[in-house]
Amino acid sequence: MERALERLRQRADFLAAATGARAPVSGFVLQALDRREDGPVRVGFTVSKKVGNSPERNRVRRRLREMVRLSPPARMRQGFDYVLIGRRAALELPFDRLIEDFGRALGRVHTVPPGTSGHGARAGKRSGARTGTRPSTTPHAGTR
Repeated sequence: MERALERLRQRADFLAAATGARAPVSGFVLQALDRREDGPVRVGFTVSKKVGNSPERNRVRRRLREMVRLSPPARMRQGFDYVLIGRRAALELPFDRLIEDFGRALGRVHTVPPGTSGHGARAGKRSGARTGTRPSTTPHAGTR
C-alpha cells in the first residue's frame, strides 16, 4: 500500500516545522510539526551550503529522499510535517544506518510531551533577547 506523501515547498511550511519537535542524529536533523488536521504526510528536505558544493548537497538530498521512501510507512503519522536537514555525515554513513537513525528520530519526535517544543535545554536560550554588554578588556585611549 502506497502512503500519501507530499513535498513541502513553501518557506513558511519549513519555518513552521522548525517550531516543532527536533531529533538530531548523525546524518541529519529531523523536525516534526503536528498540523492538527487529517491530511497527508508532508516532507521537506534542506541541505545548507556549509555541507559542501552543489553535487555533494544534491547527493545528501537524494540519500535522504530514498531513506524516507524506504522507511516503514507506519512510522510517519498523518497530519504531520517533517523536515530533514542534511548533514555532511550523511554522505559517508552506510545507508542501513541512515534508515535506523530515521526510525529512532521519528520515535523521539513522537514522544515529545504536548506543549513543549522538543528542544530540551536549548528552548530557554532562544526565548530572550541578549541582555547586558560585555565588559571591555582593552584600555581606552588616553587612560593610564
